[in-house]
Amino acid sequence: MNSLAAIRCFALDMDGTIYLGDRLLPGAGEFLDYLRQTGRRRIFLTNNSSRSRAAYLGKLARLGIDAVPDEVVTSGTATIACLNSRCPGARIFLLGTPDLAGEFAEAGFVLTADRPDYVVLGYDTTLTYDRLARACHLVRAGVPLIATHPDINCPTDQDSGYLPDAGAILALIRAATGVEAKIIGKPHREMIDALVAVTGADPAAVAMVGDRLYTDIQLAANAGITGILVLSGESGIDDIALSPAKPDYIFPSLRELHAALCREDSQLSGRTGGL
Repeated sequence: MNSLAAIRCFALDMDGTIYLGDRLLPGAGEFLDYLRQTGRRRIFLTNNSSRSRAAYLGKLARLGIDAVPDEVVTSGTATIACLNSRCPGARIFLLGTPDLAGEFAEAGFVLTADRPDYVVLGYDTTLTYDRLARACHLVRAGVPLIATHPDINCPTDQDSGYLPDAGAILALIRAATGVEAKIIGKPHREMIDALVAVTGADPAAVAMVGDRLYTDIQLAANAGITGILVLSGESGIDDIALSPAKPDYIFPSLRELHAALCREDSQLSGRTGGL
């Protein structure tokens, strides 16, 4: 575990950490501004593959957050990078939104239901029963199944609180076919590998900040980096005792993390005469 002041790159989950739906969470903007002011890298790292990198940049801009493309890594872009390294231009049967389909097509993959090389499952908010049934048929026939991420629920500011995410769809496919998917997104270290490739950051100075124990904090454990849990989304304080992966730090929200980081920076500055 690093001291907070020693962390030079913060990998930040978005849903439930920075915002809920279209609402910026308290203290998030000020924390992100502080990271930039102190010369730290901030990478928006999300398992939500329903939107493209450009869509996330647009949403962040609407919330008052100025970000650039290299600051956004999604489980969809990480999956594309992984498949490009294995089989560039592969034929893909995709369960995903038009945004995700556009990213796969732009990367040179052929999107088809006819003789695909892979079935890829994302957070498909446009899912139909016919496409779900087709995916199960292909998986039973031996086509490899890859999932962008395992999240069961997606936090939202709607009255329901959460929406079924890719992990819930994946559980249905597993029950129907008996086949386990290869999962790319958090908590699998391919996400941190993608971050390091984009930023050149030293993994020893990277922290994962998020609201889910089974993805964000488990990723930190799997990748050997600092894990910071915020209680502004899915996981509550009582869930920690049941989690195999334990956070190094726990804060109610980014507001309290910001305050703690400022204190450590101030103490370090007092000892060294400046950061």
